[in-house]
Amino acid sequence: MKRLHGMDALLLYTETPNVHTHTLKIGVLDVSRYGAAFNVDLFRELLRTRLHLLAPFRYQLVPIPLRLHHPVWRENADIDLEQHVLPARVAAPGGRRELDQLIGEIAGTPLDLSRPPWEMHVVSGMADGSVPVIVKIHHILADGVASGNLLARTMRFTGTDADEREPAPSSAPPSAAALLLWAARDHARQVLALPGLLAQTATGVWRLWQTGRRRGPHPELAGRLSPAPTFFNHRLSPGREFATATLSLADIKETGKRLGVTINDVVLAVTAGGLRELLLRYDGRADRPLIGSVPASLDTDPDRLTGNELGAMNVSLPVQIDDPLERLRLAALSSALGKEDFVALGPGLIKSWMEYLPPLLAPALFGWLSTRRAPSRLQNLTVSNVPGPRERGSVGGAMLREFYSVGPLLAGSALNITVWSYVDQLNIAVLTDDQTLRDPHEVTDAMVHAFRELRTAAGLSGDLTPVDTALAAATAIA
Repeated sequence: MKRLHGMDALLLYTETPNVHTHTLKIGVLDVSRYGAAFNVDLFRELLRTRLHLLAPFRYQLVPIPLRLHHPVWRENADIDLEQHVLPARVAAPGGRRELDQLIGEIAGTPLDLSRPPWEMHVVSGMADGSVPVIVKIHHILADGVASGNLLARTMRFTGTDADEREPAPSSAPPSAAALLLWAARDHARQVLALPGLLAQTATGVWRLWQTGRRRGPHPELAGRLSPAPTFFNHRLSPGREFATATLSLADIKETGKRLGVTINDVVLAVTAGGLRELLLRYDGRADRPLIGSVPASLDTDPDRLTGNELGAMNVSLPVQIDDPLERLRLAALSSALGKEDFVALGPGLIKSWMEYLPPLLAPALFGWLSTRRAPSRLQNLTVSNVPGPRERGSVGGAMLREFYSVGPLLAGSALNITVWSYVDQLNIAVLTDDQTLRDPHEVTDAMVHAFRELRTAAGLSGDLTPVDTALAAATAIA
């Protein structure tokens, strides 16, 4: 059995009927070499012969008796691929909009935690003949890096030459006595570690205070715990909606090079510009900066396949600024200051404290938080920018044409924007609930508008490079 760490447990306890803590990875496969032969049965067989390389896909949660500690993972659990690899079909005419709608429907259903917590939906009905695969993985099993590594093994991104073979036989569940003994030993370890963690916390808080004092006030940036009220900060509904858009990675790089900033700075500025447009439309004002929570990986080992090695830094999104170049300057400044704060406090400090979450109380606490009408006091939304592979992957010889990813919505925050680069594409994925926007593509449209605006201000062409390797664009319905 394997230990469920504190951050993993946090993502388990925050799961409620309206807050789902799974992540989505969507790959669009070019199956032209297979023709009509590529279907869900073929995909199951391709996956079955590679399960020996994908050990976490056979992990099953086992609770500790009396909930005296966080659950553990049973390894090599029984698995029925017919329950995990499922057929799905898009509505006609089978374009990006219809695929996004299907992804939203899949995102709105929770995973069954009585079995290994993941699903793959093999999609038919696309007008261009492609086969999208929608992968839903619970965050307790893997964070973005680990799930990306899992998919890399599935799709041979890593160049693994191991022979395909039958998966190992299932293992017996641990006994109640073994679970209780493990829990007692781990609690003893935590007690011994507590004095050192308290000292580490005091040092981190002191460094953070000193860092803020040294650099002085920045009134144009959002305060640490003062997110502005917005139309998308409210109690979540259970349903989900999803939208995607693709930009040329070359256009993004050209813009960053012209303005002397990073791709991440451009993404944050474009996000702020898009949100400004939406705030003016829905709230009638955009007069205060927002707080974006930016996940940060603490372990980028390409061989790590499970667990959550996560931190997060808060970044001010300057939606109150009309000038796109000034928005970019403030976004870059805020990103630099956010990283400085993250390092000063200690990247792993919050993760260490999560080990002490009380298993008997935490689910009730997070359940109550998910039903509150008050918005989050920590952030307005989640924003991620992930550098993806620069070479095309494949599944059984079917080329991965494009790739999207998005994490979960947090309580009180009905917006998650994840940007993932892949070869020549910068792919934007937006997750929201089904009560916030008239059309989720309003977010992707607004971000594309903001990027054009930024390029024009930089003296570059506002005519964006077509990305022929991706699905045709879908815009919001007026």
